Amino acid sequence: MKIRSIQAQPFRRERDTAASTGTAGSPAKLLDGTSPYLWAENYPVVYSRRFETALVRVELDSGLVGWGEAQAPVAPEVACAVVNNILSPVFEGAEFHGGAEEVENLWWRMYSAMRVRGQTGGFMLDGIAGVDIAMWDLAGKLAGLPLSALIGERRERVPAYLSGLPAGDPRNVAAWADQGFSKVKIFHESSVEKLLANFDAVRSLLPLDGAVAVDALWRLTPDSARVLERDLADRSALWLEAPLAPESAREHGELAADVVTPLAIGESYRTDFELAPFFDARAMKFVQPDLGRTGITGALRIARAAARFGVRVVPHVSIALGPQIAAAIHFAAAVANCEMLEFNPNVLSVANQYLESPIRLDGADWMVPEDAGLGIGMRLQG
Repeated sequence: MKIRSIQAQPFRRERDTAASTGTAGSPAKLLDGTSPYLWAENYPVVYSRRFETALVRVELDSGLVGWGEAQAPVAPEVACAVVNNILSPVFEGAEFHGGAEEVENLWWRMYSAMRVRGQTGGFMLDGIAGVDIAMWDLAGKLAGLPLSALIGERRERVPAYLSGLPAGDPRNVAAWADQGFSKVKIFHESSVEKLLANFDAVRSLLPLDGAVAVDALWRLTPDSARVLERDLADRSALWLEAPLAPESAREHGELAADVVTPLAIGESYRTDFELAPFFDARAMKFVQPDLGRTGITGALRIARAAARFGVRVVPHVSIALGPQIAAAIHFAAAVANCEMLEFNPNVLSVANQYLESPIRLDGADWMVPEDAGLGIGMRLQG
């Protein structure tokens, strides 16, 4: 068989910014403006007012279709341009028969296509991730196996943790706690006082064995991180995520050595090459690959590195439609050192509107799709 076509298209839709504040893709209050992309109120990061991502469709000459997706919460056209203008012309017509080794070799070929030109990260890797997920979807379909069974020891369910405060209000966690959620992540998007108040409010809603994690959104300095960590240690925080600037491997390692609360990082990095300095510095206890940035192949490489360093894997899930979410679920179900997966209620609600069969939770567990490949069928509108 041969690859007949590789196509990427941007996806965007308007969303309720008030309801999405405090959750994936919009963890902070945004400054006013007319642009679709707005600055966060308290730190220099741009978020979209819209739900944006990049979908990838790969078709074989047999007519079989695989779906993928690149993490693209801002300017999805850029990742799509990588796919449509670089990867598609180079790889259309290539032989593909669906073996796992074949998919991993294809990732290497895509990675090598632009590495001497400096494109070993960022949007180039986002585009590669979208194609890689689609190729794994095809591999599973050709083998007649769910993706998780193709890549590892398949579990039927994966524990989920609630990510963010719906509408920014800790009281909205109560319904999810009643459903069985015992772990929640909150964002440090403004003052320390507000963060700790939210932490205490959320913790009071959880069972005795519950825990709260904090995502610092890369906002802290080494000194302010150490001060905040003392408060988090007193509260037995599950982890402190993204505390320092994402370029600072050495500083993360030094911080990790000085504090009690485990550090968690990973969403900003596309490859095990980018994460190698952080592993070497013993900078984290949890690594958080985002499948829309790493692809499945890249995430598996990161998981193998994590196992060598005794680091646990907790995939990052942010703005995403079905292919990204399903890929993360299958990956989490198949990787031995992965114990839970992020869950964003608003994101899943949107994603399920474009799937033939919804991705489901049972209580506080992700249910692993049972059909071959990713186990989803896209139902795009318009």
